[in-house]
Amino acid sequence: MHRRLVWQCKGCGQQTSVTAGTVMHKTRTPLVLWFWAAYLVATHTPGISALQLQRQLGISRYETAWLMLQKLRRAMVNPEREPLTGEVEIDETYVGGRHSLRRGGRQRDGKALVGVAVEVRGSGSGRMRLSALAGLDQDTLGSWVSDLVEPAAVIHTDGWSGYGKLGELGFDHRPRLQHSRGPDRQFVLPRADRAIANLKNWLQGTHHGVSADHLQVYLDEFVFRHNRRRTPLAAFQTLLGLGTAHDPTTYHQITHRAA
Repeated sequence: MHRRLVWQCKGCGQQTSVTAGTVMHKTRTPLVLWFWAAYLVATHTPGISALQLQRQLGISRYETAWLMLQKLRRAMVNPEREPLTGEVEIDETYVGGRHSLRRGGRQRDGKALVGVAVEVRGSGSGRMRLSALAGLDQDTLGSWVSDLVEPAAVIHTDGWSGYGKLGELGFDHRPRLQHSRGPDRQFVLPRADRAIANLKNWLQGTHHGVSADHLQVYLDEFVFRHNRRRTPLAAFQTLLGLGTAHDPTTYHQITHRAA
């Protein structure tokens, strides 16, 4: 009789566990804690930090709670997700870093650049995508939009020149110019602007800031939660399913250390 809870092939004798090949691969943390962690991160309205998870589940080490959340976040992107369709608002913003005294809406000053894409659904927002971007040039923005949005979709942007080649890439590009910066300012990209404001509030309010090295997985969590905001219990079930669709991630891979 085997002490470990494993399956063994009668033919070759090879053993495997129910968590092999999932985000819980080789875990020593009880599965009940993993399920509770997945439930909390998928259904808790403002999200949950590693410190909150540690306290909520009585996990002895902060590092264990942090690693569990990092692995769950890496399971939140469906490898077969469909591109955005119809009309899509595209914008970009900076997060993190320090407050700058320099003028200009696209001054980086130590901040991380994030691209925002939101489907237009009447007066509301449809699905969203967020990506950490390397730059604002036409090649970078064009490639990013092409990866996320269905060809021939209607793309709404501001007048930034970096979006200048979207028409050549097959999109129906409709740039909108901002004419007023006063109190009567009319937002040309209201859904993208709302997504940006919510993202910044969430990063600061729940996580108190995020390092650039791990920014993308936090963006993936925000997208996962936004796209399933009306069905939290279904989000929990989806997260469990997606956890089997990704290759396992080691601690060294997550922290960028050599294995």
